[in-house]
Amino acid sequence: MKDRRNAALKVAESLFAAERAIDLALARAAELNGSMVEARSEAKLSAVVGQDAFEVSAAAFAALARARCDIVETHRRLDETKIQIGLRTLAVGETKPPLAELDNGSHLRSVA
Repeated sequence: MKDRRNAALKVAESLFAAERAIDLALARAAELNGSMVEARSEAKLSAVVGQDAFEVSAAAFAALARARCDIVETHRRLDETKIQIGLRTLAVGETKPPLAELDNGSHLRSVA
């Protein structure tokens, strides 16, 4: 049972790291898309200027959103697997990230 628990903890750490990475990538892709729209507008350029780049960037954002959906489904299925291997009561991680983790230096801030 100890080996199963250790294995589950190792997988959980990897899962949480992947979730954080996808969320960060989503946030950065959203910033890129927003920057492109704002830059075009501020430069008073036609909407057709850079449209092909915007479409590709938007597709990348959509792919990341799909990846987030898939990693959430992975999380759900691993919860089921945990029960299947007899680790029903194993809980790992925090329910909310620490405030220091939320404050990553971006312009978005956590508020109480």
